[in-house]
Amino acid sequence: MTVGRDDGRADRTGAGRREPGWVRWLRRVLLLGFVAGLAFAAGFVRFAEVVAGYPVVDEPADGIVALTGGRDRIQLAVELLEQGRGRRLLISGVHPATTAADIRRETEARPQLFACCVDLDHQAETTVGNALETDRWVRQNQFRSVIVVTSAYHMPRSLAELQSSMPEIRLLPHPVKRPELELDRWWARPRTVKLLMAEYVKYILARVRLGLETLGWP
Repeated sequence: MTVGRDDGRADRTGAGRREPGWVRWLRRVLLLGFVAGLAFAAGFVRFAEVVAGYPVVDEPADGIVALTGGRDRIQLAVELLEQGRGRRLLISGVHPATTAADIRRETEARPQLFACCVDLDHQAETTVGNALETDRWVRQNQFRSVIVVTSAYHMPRSLAELQSSMPEIRLLPHPVKRPELELDRWWARPRTVKLLMAEYVKYILARVRLGLETLGWP
């Protein structure tokens, strides 16, 4: 009889210890957050490694586009044009007050090169704008392939936007790697980690937006 009474008390005690619903809900949220954090961290490391090892597609193309954001990008694009790697060069996102003569002096290029083969885009203010203006320029010139010149950390997002705007055009990346960023040792440079993290977030948001646009939203 004593044993029976003890068993009853044990059952009632066990039932009383059942977790409240909000605790189970919180545990699931924390687990999902942990998994999402791991996925984000793994994705960031992958992104950083891709940027550090971005290959240069060393082939000629119909045109060359340089996305502004640093003198080294424009300098490289002009050098590629001088080497005959493309027939024309578009410098996209140029400040409204900057002229072709200003850029020619900065790059020390031949006047004839700018007179015949360099176009400036003063409209684009974002990477999305770069893609739209490049698409317009490519169609006007009936190009089928374009060398893309921009910073290595900016290349993944640039290619995503350009591919979305003109999926039928072959894009040949030619990334610019600034020596001071030490991309090969990005984890040891807090400034580089911060730069890559900011660009990684922008890249994710761009991918999400492009995916929603593909699905017809909004």
